[in-house]
Amino acid sequence: MTEEHVMSGTNDRSDSAATAAAPKFWRDEALPFIEARSIDDGREVCYAKHSHETFSIGAVTGGHSAYVNRHASEWIGAGAVVLMNPDDVHACNPVADERWSYRMLHVDVDWLTGLQHDLGFSDNHAFRAFSQTMTTDPTLFDGLNRLYAILVDDDSESMRKESAALTFFSEVQQKLNPAPLPDCDASGQLARAAEFIAENCTRPLKLEDVCKAAELSASHLIRAFKQRYGMTPHAYLINRRIQYSRAQLRRGYPIADVALDAGFADQAHLQRTFKRLVAATPGQYRS
Repeated sequence: MTEEHVMSGTNDRSDSAATAAAPKFWRDEALPFIEARSIDDGREVCYAKHSHETFSIGAVTGGHSAYVNRHASEWIGAGAVVLMNPDDVHACNPVADERWSYRMLHVDVDWLTGLQHDLGFSDNHAFRAFSQTMTTDPTLFDGLNRLYAILVDDDSESMRKESAALTFFSEVQQKLNPAPLPDCDASGQLARAAEFIAENCTRPLKLEDVCKAAELSASHLIRAFKQRYGMTPHAYLINRRIQYSRAQLRRGYPIADVALDAGFADQAHLQRTFKRLVAATPGQYRS
């Protein structure tokens, strides 16, 4: 190996380390109520005590860190989920020379307060703070990581991302701030929601469109719709798009045209989704 090759290899490793150490941020204009941040190798990270105006919740995915929140201080490791109420002074810093990694979500307080009210947690429309600052509940840890993956996925539609956020934060409320859910007999409203989705499945629907048609809040819609139909409104939308695609393919339309007509981003998006739901490619189905 020549000296040039050695130097090149060293630079590649340095570039890789720099990339892993750099924080990554995700934001979407379609979902202004949530922001995501992650870091793959935070061993050089050092936070001074600080606070956020948002509600923040994060998952430690590797290494160990010293976590301070208000008057509490503890060592935490992979699998821990940390919670910071708005304006809570906190800091979380890596221990020794471990490759510390985490994912953090910052959520608008008004959005979360609205969800709390819909779920029956807040009668006076005021934010109900969380008493816990940390949990090792595996359901919440896995749920946060799933939500993060959906949020940063460029192929995921806004409706899916918003539905996933509502589902996760509803679960956070139920597990860490328990309160009885209000009764909701919404069979007629759910039928209207399903009918609206079916009739508009080729359009780029937003969750608020379906909520308006059903006259239900987003949290009630998602919870009751899944209980009634066995899938979220977004999954129901995708299923309807595939049904539409099958009908168009049977009529002999080109696959690329069918993909765009059905509301998919492109032919590759249709291909992946079709294979997942039909266990065959569009070409195989058309043949």
